[in-house]
Amino acid sequence: MSSPRPVRTGLVTVVLAVGPALAACSSGATPPARADAPVIVPGAPGQSGPASARPSAEAGPVAADVRFAEAMIPHHRQALEMAGLAAARTGDPLVTAVADRVVDGQRPEIAVMESWLRGLGRTPPPAHGHGAGGYGMASEEELTRLRTARGRAFDTLFLTLMIRHHEGAVRMAAQELRRGRDRAMWTMAQDVVSGQQIEIARMRGIQRRLG
Repeated sequence: MSSPRPVRTGLVTVVLAVGPALAACSSGATPPARADAPVIVPGAPGQSGPASARPSAEAGPVAADVRFAEAMIPHHRQALEMAGLAAARTGDPLVTAVADRVVDGQRPEIAVMESWLRGLGRTPPPAHGHGAGGYGMASEEELTRLRTARGRAFDTLFLTLMIRHHEGAVRMAAQELRRGRDRAMWTMAQDVVSGQQIEIARMRGIQRRLG
């Protein structure tokens, strides 16, 4: 289960070359992981990870890349669902800005990952689940509470859930950076780590202001 955050057109315009290296994915089976995947361990939230060379453009996807996209799509979708509640429930412009950045940043990322999976002959995940604690995903009970909250109560719960959600996304992206080989997904994971760490710091600042 990643700054106002600009739309990353470089990612949206990624062109996928599907060749022999992608045959395992095109068949619908998850490709085998490769032992020579780069090892990159990002720092703690709020810190940048150590510099490391990204995978070459010729590197084909491995199982970690597919798992990353198939897990991050529903994860992002839940973030969009939570962000979509803010306009009618908060009067705080800072909370509204957080929600807007989630939408502006994560919606195009979903489109990139869905296109990437389709290029491998795989069907993108249809929806998100509500597994409690799974990479910061909100449970259905938590989402119900968020839907019924208003004003300061909404702001407090929204920030708590979204910070946890972002922290989960950073952990997912860190796994991709350690194990992935596909350049597009590796770049996506790097962006998630850097961008969502910045958002976590911003949201914690808003929490402190709320008291």
